[in-house]
Amino acid sequence: MIPYYENRTVNFQGVDRTYGRSHLACAAHLHHHIELVLLLEGQTVAVSGAERCQLCAGDVFIAFPNQIHRYESVGRECYFLFIVNPDLVPALRDTFFDFLPRSARIPGAAFDPEILDLARRLTAPAGEETHYTELTRAGYLLALFSLLLSHTELIKTVPGDSHALKEVLSYCIRNYQKDLSLSLLEEELHISKYYISHLFSDKLHISFNHYINSLRISYACHALRHTDASVTEISEQVGFGTSRTFNRAFLKQVGCTPRAYRLAEKEKKDPAAPEKRGTT
Repeated sequence: MIPYYENRTVNFQGVDRTYGRSHLACAAHLHHHIELVLLLEGQTVAVSGAERCQLCAGDVFIAFPNQIHRYESVGRECYFLFIVNPDLVPALRDTFFDFLPRSARIPGAAFDPEILDLARRLTAPAGEETHYTELTRAGYLLALFSLLLSHTELIKTVPGDSHALKEVLSYCIRNYQKDLSLSLLEEELHISKYYISHLFSDKLHISFNHYINSLRISYACHALRHTDASVTEISEQVGFGTSRTFNRAFLKQVGCTPRAYRLAEKEKKDPAAPEKRGTT
């Protein structure tokens, strides 16, 4: 399946799955955030770019911004999962964009008492969000990532690549509804279309056209879940030329048609209302 772009509107997500076991498995995806897994029980296969990691209890997996990654569950796992906007740790922001880990796996780090304590604090039930809550969270995140990165060998990306990739992705995210092409980006950003194509294949391991389709479908999924707009209207809103093209790309990306996806999402919210199926 083609990796998909996750349009994440929340700066921080901390998930505690340490009680009982659940499946970590998910399809290949990328986003602007840092993704972190602390595996406490079980085992899983985590893939980051071209690296395939066998994670065992005690291991940590980290995906830097815009790295394609996925998980293949062997069984059920107990874990902490964090998805964090780099802007929440400004002191380390440049590190996350200018470097990559030599390996996404950090052996045994999840059993470090300090790291485990920070993970628990970050997932503890909170009351009303306040400015002080945000400051406390930022402090915990800085401490957590500082500890983890001290156990990680970092490789500096090629000078210019990181900045150019951020500029290209930012432009695509702002203009995904338009008829985008490598030639248009070359004209708008004054970056060679051949270099842009190289960045996608070398850094993201995905073609430019597949990325754009993935980006559009991510926004389409959000609209299908949260609006009453028709499939045709959504197809036009996210930049597909025809409904046929949209349906074909959606089926390839998600594994079902847009209408089937909307019905499935409605059933999750209201499983007792099958009579509504014919209204979309």
